[in-house]
Formats: sequence, C-alpha cells, structure tokens
Amino acid sequence: MGLGCMEGDRCRALEENVMRRSVLPWLSAAFVLVPTVVLAHTGHSDTSGFMHGFRHPITGIDHMLAMTAVGVLAAQIGGSARWLVPLAFVSVMAIGGIFGMAGVSPSFAELGVAMSVIVFGMAIAVPLQLKTVAAVIVVGFFALFHGYVHGAEMPVTASMLSYVAGFVSATALLHMTGVALGAKFDLPRMNRPYRVARVAGGAMALFGVALLTGF
Repeated sequence: MGLGCMEGDRCRALEENVMRRSVLPWLSAAFVLVPTVVLAHTGHSDTSGFMHGFRHPITGIDHMLAMTAVGVLAAQIGGSARWLVPLAFVSVMAIGGIFGMAGVSPSFAELGVAMSVIVFGMAIAVPLQLKTVAAVIVVGFFALFHGYVHGAEMPVTASMLSYVAGFVSATALLHMTGVALGAKFDLPRMNRPYRVARVAGGAMALFGVALLTGF
C-alpha cells in the first residue's frame, strides 16, 4: 500500500509539473501582452479596436474550437511542440489578418476555417503521432484562413495595430487553454480523460462537417 501510494503521488506530481510547464509560458505572455497593448493605446479607436479584435475569436465557435484544438494537439505531441505549434498558428494568423485587412481575403476563407475544425478535431480523435514540423505546417496553413477572416471583418474605425493585437491575444489565451486541457487528457494514455478527449475531437470534427455543409 505504501509503495503504491508513493508511486501514485509521484505520477500525480509529474502530471501537475508537466501542466505547469506547458501553461506557464502562455500565461506569462498573455499577462505581459494584454496589459501592455491596452495601456499603450489610450485613444477611443485604439481601445475599441483591441476589444473588437479580442472578441472576434472567442465569439465565433469555429475559431474558438480550432484554436483550443491547436493547444490540445500541441500538448499531445509534447516537447517543444507545446509552444512551437501555437506560435506558428499565431504568427501566420497575424500575417493572414493583414492580408484580410488589405482586401486580399479569398472567397474560400470560410471554407478553410471549417476545414480546420474538421482536421484539428480528427487529429485529436485519431492520434496520428504527428511530428512537430508536420504539425507546424498544418496549423500554419489553416491559420492563414483564420487570419483572413479576422482581418476582413475589422471595423473601419478600428486601429489596425490594436485590432491585430486583440485577436492575437485572444488566440494565445485559447491556445493556452488547449495546452492545459491536452496535458490533462494525455497523461496517462487511455485513461478516462484521454477517451473523453477523443470523443470531443470526433464531435468537433462532426461540427466542422456541419459548418462545411451549411447544416
């Protein structure tokens, strides 16, 4: 009993340590980025631009699901993927947002967003053992579409810099949430939370199909 208890405590401590290491970089970045942007821009258009940008990812269920799934996927891959995969999404999304603001947004951007929900959901439901490089390429590709949509829907009175900072901050927070969930789901393999994650990933993919078909 004593040995089993000790081993159980050790495993739980390891889980908690992994989760803290996964979440801390994103949490720190969020606490630094959000107050800095808000305080740096005191004009009405800048403040409203930031809030418009911040609300956009978290009020669109497709964006919210995809961005949280990126964090879950990054945690499942583990290692440097925990920050490289979300960073790739955020970086490419910001570039896509600039194109969207410039009117370059393609007509199939919404299609790309819906496809990202399907692909990310399936990646969680059916673990593919993706390498970090492959995951970075996949999430970066779909991040362009999310960025296009964000940029194309920027209010005309909003400051571009503040608006971009807003949706980048919200996206980072969603990624952070996903990393925390993924770390909890993935240790150990095939436990109940892990099975729940697979079911949730499948449900997310089905929701993406519904979006794609206009159901």
